[in-house]
Order: sequence, then C-alpha cells, then structure tokens
Amino acid sequence: MAKITSAVTFTGKVGGLIGYKRNGKYFLRSVPGKVRQSKATKRAAKRFGAASRKGALIRSALATELDILCDGAHVNQLNKTILHAGRDNHAGLTGFRFNKHKRVRDFFSTELEFTPDGILHIPAQQICAKEGAVRMEVKLIGTRIDFTTGKVTGSDASAMYIDLEGAFTPFTGADMSIEVPGKGTLLVTVRVRLFFESGLSLGRRNNAADIIAVLEEQPAETTSSKDKPNKAPAKEPVATTVRLQRNDNGQPYIQRE
Repeated sequence: MAKITSAVTFTGKVGGLIGYKRNGKYFLRSVPGKVRQSKATKRAAKRFGAASRKGALIRSALATELDILCDGAHVNQLNKTILHAGRDNHAGLTGFRFNKHKRVRDFFSTELEFTPDGILHIPAQQICAKEGAVRMEVKLIGTRIDFTTGKVTGSDASAMYIDLEGAFTPFTGADMSIEVPGKGTLLVTVRVRLFFESGLSLGRRNNAADIIAVLEEQPAETTSSKDKPNKAPAKEPVATTVRLQRNDNGQPYIQRE
C-alpha cells in the first residue's frame, strides 16, 4: 500500500495499479497476479455481497427523510452490523447509529419508548441540549422494506419542534405516531437536529439518527366460524399523537390530536 501525496489523485484501476480512498486520503496498491478463493472465502464473499446490497437498500430508503451529516464510516458500519446480525435477523439492526459521534439518547435524560402500534412516547424530562441551541427538531421515521424483493413498500414520518431554554429545558412529554401498512420489515428511526440563532447546525455533535426499533410483518390470523366470538371485541383506546403544525407567524408548535 502506497500513499498518494501528489496533487493528482484517482480511484479505480489503471494498468497494474488500483487507486482508492480511505478516510479522506488516497492510496495505491498493485493488482494481484492471481486470486485463489477457497469455499470458505467464497461463502464469506457471498455473505458480504448480500449484506452490502441490504445496507445500500436501507440507506437509499432513508436518504430523503434522514437528511443529516452522517459520519464517513456509517456505510461500512451498517454492512458490518448486518453481517453480525446474521441472515434475516433484521432485529439486529436495532440501535444502529448513522452518526457514531452522537446518539439520540444523548439529547434526552429519559429513554424514549416505541410501541408496536406505531407510537413513540417521549416522557416528561429535562431536555439536554448544547449551550446556544434555541430549538430541537425530533423526527420519527418509519420505513417498511421487503428484503425478499428488495423494494420499499411504504414510509411515513412525523416531526415536532421543542423550544429550548438553555442547556436543560423542562419538557412535559409528547407522543408521536407513524402508520406504515404493507408487506415487509418496518425500520423505525428517530432523527434529532439542533437549531441555533444562525440556523440549522450541521455539526456532527449537533445531530443524531438511530434505528430504535425493527418490527417484522405480522402474519394474518385466520379463524374458523367455530372460533369466532359471539360479540365484537372491545375497541382499543385511542392513542395520543403529535403532528407538526404552524401558527400565523410561521412558528411551529405542537398540537395533540
């Protein structure tokens, strides 16, 4: 491996050399004369290829809604997480951070709670924000992916703003909701961004995006006529949701439904 120090840099294969970029620096290596693969290395290459394709599908599905400055290693880290989780173990993605420098948990003093019916509960607490921040944006993103066909089958997002009053802001709590019907696995991501007087901060320690839950598609239940109840089941309680609204002067506020 040789480091390129000249003003002219390149990536890809040129003659007997391969140029590539790592951590913002350019390197060269020679093309191997012959590559021999054992059965084990072929299996490993196949698993890595499958993980890479799955990782690319997830990144593509979240690209529009995520909209944060991810760290430079998130591509490899996501592929590594998928590999370690194993085939079809999508629950292993829970807790993945798109920004290793900051996690969603760092902005809150109490853990967030997500329920299978699509409700994110943010308990009453003290909001931990960087000094000088005037507003925090919290976004709940639901993305349903059919990994068998490699297609995104649905998505939904809900956002809210919290006005900050210094480093620690009393917060009375709120609920946010998403609804993503369809076929496939549901990935639930929470994104947090801080705003300052000058506007949105793109600093890596001022935003975060984590996959907080992974829900597999539930098979439809079938009941025979003998198993059907004589009376209708009780209705589920109505959940409180939060949607982003704006008042007459254009400022966002939270409205409970």
